[in-house]
Amino acid sequence: MGKLRLGVIGAGSWTVASHLPELATRRDDVEFVGVARKGSELLAKIQSDWGFAVASEDYRDVLDAGVDICLVASPSGLHHEQAKAAMQAGAHVLVEKPMTIRPDDAWDLVDTAEQLGRHLVVSFGWNYKPMTRQAKQLMTDYGIGRIEQMMIHMASQTRELFLGTGAYPDAAPDSVPETRTWNDPALSGGGYAQAQLSHALAMALWLTDLRATEVFSFMSAPEESPVEFHDAASIRFAGGAIGTMSGAADHMNAGDNKHQLEMRAIGSEGQFQVDYEREALWLFRAPNTNYRPELEANAGLYDCVGPPHALVDLALGKDVVNCSPGWLGARTVEILDACYRSAASGTVATIAPRDHQGE
Repeated sequence: MGKLRLGVIGAGSWTVASHLPELATRRDDVEFVGVARKGSELLAKIQSDWGFAVASEDYRDVLDAGVDICLVASPSGLHHEQAKAAMQAGAHVLVEKPMTIRPDDAWDLVDTAEQLGRHLVVSFGWNYKPMTRQAKQLMTDYGIGRIEQMMIHMASQTRELFLGTGAYPDAAPDSVPETRTWNDPALSGGGYAQAQLSHALAMALWLTDLRATEVFSFMSAPEESPVEFHDAASIRFAGGAIGTMSGAADHMNAGDNKHQLEMRAIGSEGQFQVDYEREALWLFRAPNTNYRPELEANAGLYDCVGPPHALVDLALGKDVVNCSPGWLGARTVEILDACYRSAASGTVATIAPRDHQGE
């Protein structure tokens, strides 16, 4: 098989800083074919820097060029249309998080991928970290019985991003994000929950295989922000487990980029903790079995090198694990959507059951 033809839709600052260098420097099986984004000047620069044969402000021109794999990194409100079109055009797809704004759209992408035989990967970088893979193995090998309670917390340096006065941490230094991408609800779906808690949920749901049924949430939007900075939610899961989730947009330059990200769970036969800020991993199985693996320094630092490599390897037919499959993205979207509905109504938001819930 020759090189995989790569298309990129929505080459934003994070894609330019992370995915493109990773594929350009570490893969010799990928050809950069087409790129689409708004803004002719920046589009021309990206084309020149990375050698794309086609550059257009219309994503359909990229698909018409013929691509085998496609990165969809446009604003969240455009993901459904563009990712579905890419799969229908024959491409395996990596879609940025959050996968979509509406749950129906997310599950439609899952169904489309299944019907067309396409691989669908969501850009949840933490799920590919060795620390998370080790946590997943512990939960698979030993587990904690039937999960009864779970706590998720995350805080990261995004306050200035939502206000339009700063960039995303680790974004390309010469690429200034469009403010509307982050703080126009029509494009972003909301604030911190969409931008960051999507990561935390994907990690927690991947490790526990839970699916939510009900959510009650509060949200806070200080400084006259059009989207929320802070989130607090109570969640009920299928099977009877309950949980809490909190998120906060903290201040730029408040320490390094080691996000506050932690999940704890208690089950019928033990309990579990994973903490990326403190680099802690612990599984206790009653009555007296403890697993506390030694972790490397900075094991919890975020990167997103796993998803693009997974997309390429899956497209090549290699036997690799998709640690961020479409069904997982859809389950996160269900919770996020319910959070916003609950905060707006002041009531509990329910999540509609589905016959096919992912596996």
